[in-house]
Amino acid sequence: MARVEIESDVQGNVWKVLAAAGETVAAGDVLMILESMKMEIPVEAPVAGRLLAVHVTPGQAVAEGQVVALVEA
Repeated sequence: MARVEIESDVQGNVWKVLAAAGETVAAGDVLMILESMKMEIPVEAPVAGRLLAVHVTPGQAVAEGQVVALVEA
């Protein structure tokens, strides 16, 4: 099985985490919502599989390209 790193597309703050490690996710499921410049940016699972880890918490600042979660496809 392949492990897929999910990266932030923008610099901002984690507003809400919607999925937890161990959950099964489908491609396109929203895992978390980032806030950047007063806009809400959803972070989606790029593949179906099991969410192995969420590396961020609500309120945490993230950089563009930072790995925020890991999915096993």
